[in-house]
Amino acid sequence: MTPAIKFDHVTFQYDSQAEPTLYDINLTITPGEKLLIVGPSGSGKSTLGNLINGLIPHALRGQLTGRVTVAGQDVAASSLAALSRHVGTVLQDPDSQFVGLTTAEDIAFALENDAIAPARMRQQVAHWAATLNLSQQLELSPQALSGGQKQRTAMAGVLIDEGEILLFDEPLAALDPATGKRAIALIDALHRQFNMTVVIIEHRLEDVLTQPVDRVIVMDGGRIQADLTPEALLQSDWLRRVGLRAPLYLEALTAAGIERATITNIADAATVSAPQLKTRLTNWLGAQAPPVARATQAPLLTIQDLTFGYPRGRQLFAHFDLTINRGDMLALVGANGVGKSTLSQLITGFVAPKSGQLRFNGQDLAALSVKERADHIGYIMQDPNQMLSKLQLSDEVALGLTLRHADAATIQAKVAQALQICGLYPFRNWPISALSFGQKKRATIASILTLDPELLILDEPTAGQDWRHYTAMMRFLETLNQQHGITMLLITHDMHLMLEYATRTVVLGSQGLLLDAPPATVLSQPDIIAAASLAETSLYALAQRVGLDPQQFTAAVIANERQAAP
Repeated sequence: MTPAIKFDHVTFQYDSQAEPTLYDINLTITPGEKLLIVGPSGSGKSTLGNLINGLIPHALRGQLTGRVTVAGQDVAASSLAALSRHVGTVLQDPDSQFVGLTTAEDIAFALENDAIAPARMRQQVAHWAATLNLSQQLELSPQALSGGQKQRTAMAGVLIDEGEILLFDEPLAALDPATGKRAIALIDALHRQFNMTVVIIEHRLEDVLTQPVDRVIVMDGGRIQADLTPEALLQSDWLRRVGLRAPLYLEALTAAGIERATITNIADAATVSAPQLKTRLTNWLGAQAPPVARATQAPLLTIQDLTFGYPRGRQLFAHFDLTINRGDMLALVGANGVGKSTLSQLITGFVAPKSGQLRFNGQDLAALSVKERADHIGYIMQDPNQMLSKLQLSDEVALGLTLRHADAATIQAKVAQALQICGLYPFRNWPISALSFGQKKRATIASILTLDPELLILDEPTAGQDWRHYTAMMRFLETLNQQHGITMLLITHDMHLMLEYATRTVVLGSQGLLLDAPPATVLSQPDIIAAASLAETSLYALAQRVGLDPQQFTAAVIANERQAAP
């Protein structure tokens, strides 16, 4: 059988870098396999993917040795157009691959390039729109779709070419938990229905493993460190060795002193088991000290009677009230499109409310310009490419201080500190273009942290981050929060972040505020989980199975995991 994808002693070094990103890669993927590639940021995962779809060496230049073949074609000797007939790529940011004015036009783009007859084109668009549940959105602009609809549109645009290989580069990065779960189920359904070869590059191991995977490739330092079944991987210590997070249900079993070798059905949270599982978890939970609640401080930002809706769009907020207190580490969660990012734009002044009042430190924000608000409120956008303007990383991080005419010594010290905390100091002289998506995200965070804001708003701060860098960054933000009094508003789909670091969770729904409560309380209420497109955690399911209080169990496991984090 001809391999679907084959790497034969492949080494690759970007022209802009002094060292290779990939070293001596040997990998064979057979037709119909479903493969997951994991590894820390900068490990070479995306570079491996770009060799599969041909962006390397045809668009991204560098020194390539060895041989990559895809569907029997030598990647270096083929063209991007030829390779695209075999490999469909769905990026972590679907907006970056939209070209049509409507969803239908975008899906049809590949067929238009092939000069397919209009009747056949309409038939194929209708077929794939129906397959991916997009039939009611065909006349809408792709940018007007929800996160899940955008991703399905991108999938339809590559599936319509009927290639035999699907490549997903962090497909869950911008999706709420419920939509992400449906996306993984859809990928699995496509894999089974069309017997496609599927390659998924993703940080969120536990979320991907809610559906079957044939093999998991573990990368670190530009090399393949392990090639295992999910069961073998979870029985091993490879995740810990490369700094990746194990599934939460396994963290619970580990905390209770249960040896991995005694665990059965280890890759399935619904059926994972071990000798005396209920007794050992119950005894462990009984020995844990209850969490200490933080005292509430004075209000910092008060939102009263806020009403807002975009022109020709639905009303997002109607008579909305919210108080953010000094020292809060507040997670703002809810479904894609419910208004989380819009709320941050109302606070920062990028959009103005129809009615209502926002007061910061007692001052009416309506009297302050966007620039004046920025002196007190730092805002980090979800897409780092929308915030980056310099060529070199160190210049980007220094930009805010430079514009404020800080002295050279202050700039140097604060830039170095921010780069160290965000895990970017070794790349300080790199061009921005050579950074991975996760590294770019950390660069935007570093640039804002140098400015010492009173309120820091982070839109999806952990998107594209591996566990080690995620932990270092979040603990630094927590230090700023607890020791320096900087209030944090974290807009996130990451339930791990919410559970580990938020002291309070505000859940938005289609009618405004659904719940304002501690994180473990939020994820222990099935009605709130369903209404806000959250996802039931494996800890909740495990607690239900063995008869433990889900809220108490979740809080105890998360507290234990934080102590063991890298």
